[in-house]
Amino acid sequence: MILIKSEKEIELMREPCRIVGLALQKMEEAIKPGMTTKDLDKIAEIVLRQEGAKPSFKGQMGFEGSKPYPAIICASVNQQVIHGIPDDYVLKEGDIVSVDMGAYKNGYHGDAARTFAVGEVSAQAKKLIEVTKQSFFEGIKMAKAGNRVSDISHAVQAYAESFGFSVVRDFVGHGVGKELHEEPQVPNYGKPGRGPRLQKGMVIAVEPMINEGTFEIDILKNGWTVVTCDGKLSAHYENTIAITDGEPEILTKV
Repeated sequence: MILIKSEKEIELMREPCRIVGLALQKMEEAIKPGMTTKDLDKIAEIVLRQEGAKPSFKGQMGFEGSKPYPAIICASVNQQVIHGIPDDYVLKEGDIVSVDMGAYKNGYHGDAARTFAVGEVSAQAKKLIEVTKQSFFEGIKMAKAGNRVSDISHAVQAYAESFGFSVVRDFVGHGVGKELHEEPQVPNYGKPGRGPRLQKGMVIAVEPMINEGTFEIDILKNGWTVVTCDGKLSAHYENTIAITDGEPEILTKV
């Protein structure tokens, strides 16, 4: 069931969403060669503590048989698509890191992701990051009351594929609210004119996951980390947005 939020509920959601945006901004400002992905997780922890919020991801259950998620952020490096677990990996010049994060406050979640360059990266990596980000903005041009969910999906796919990149099929965007993952699912590919009709008060996370090579993915033995099958790069860009009478409102921005 798709839950339509009242204006009061969306107002309450602005705070956890703002906190996510702030934490991602702090990580982007700090990231550099020599840091570990655990260092990024610590930055997120400090922001959450200062802002009086709880982590949305920590303790989440994943695929069958996997342990509860152990960290505050997902930090996915290079060929890792999503759900990379922060560890002692030392970031080096030329890496790209997709950081996904959620915050819980006021009884609601906020959810967003960014892909950061570590120092100077290759022209191809830079293009992948730029196209992934812009594919989100192309998608939300269609995020208007009266359109359908797949109108967003189609716009994301058409833009990303026009640059020769591929769109991950196995993972999708989603509704956000009192639960981190709510209906509807928001794929990043598909034909337009399908799926639920968008209504004012819907709050969804639109999150293109775009690969340099094949869209096919694999899951590591830790039961969480998703990687590209061909070992090529992947990027991720996500915001929580609210459907309004006019243009969508991006909630996860500072």
